[in-house]
Amino acid sequence: MEDVNFEKELLQQSAKGSEASFTRLFCIYKHKLYSFLLRSTGSSEMTEDIIQDVFLKLWKDRENLVNIEQFGGYIYRMAQNRVINAFRRMAKETLILAELKVPASVDAAAEDNLSAREVREQLETALEKLSPKQKLVYTLSREHGLKHDEIARHLNISPSTVNNHMIEALRTIRKHLSRHLHTTTGACCILAIITSFQK
Repeated sequence: MEDVNFEKELLQQSAKGSEASFTRLFCIYKHKLYSFLLRSTGSSEMTEDIIQDVFLKLWKDRENLVNIEQFGGYIYRMAQNRVINAFRRMAKETLILAELKVPASVDAAAEDNLSAREVREQLETALEKLSPKQKLVYTLSREHGLKHDEIARHLNISPSTVNNHMIEALRTIRKHLSRHLHTTTGACCILAIITSFQK
């Protein structure tokens, strides 16, 4: 009973903006969440990203913490939903990349009609179609080699937001390049460019 009352007190103080109380909540649940999520994700990096995203969301909406009856169950559901969404995004991204593949029967002679410069020009055109944030995320990943969590810290956003920007960027690039590049060489170049973009 004392633990329940203590937790409620932490929630109330956190709702009022107490970083110390919120940090206590984080310390109480972070290891439990980690063990729980790792069984589902199989990835320590993904697990840590999800935990960070959960608590960032809780802090952002901290005024509502006082309305949560069972905090433990609440954050477990939040975390599990984010695991499901993460796998859905990964599946969607895999489909986007798969769509870039062309049939093996494509005339090999047509490959000679596409130069590396043309590929680059079309990619640059596609990049201009991205939103400023999507283009920035692309640049930090593709040109500077940063990972999701590094980009998130650099831009002061959550890793899941970085991932969303990357998926939207991939979708835009794929749509543009699939309209303008049709040879096997072109498809391979596109696939290499986009694959190297993922971290």
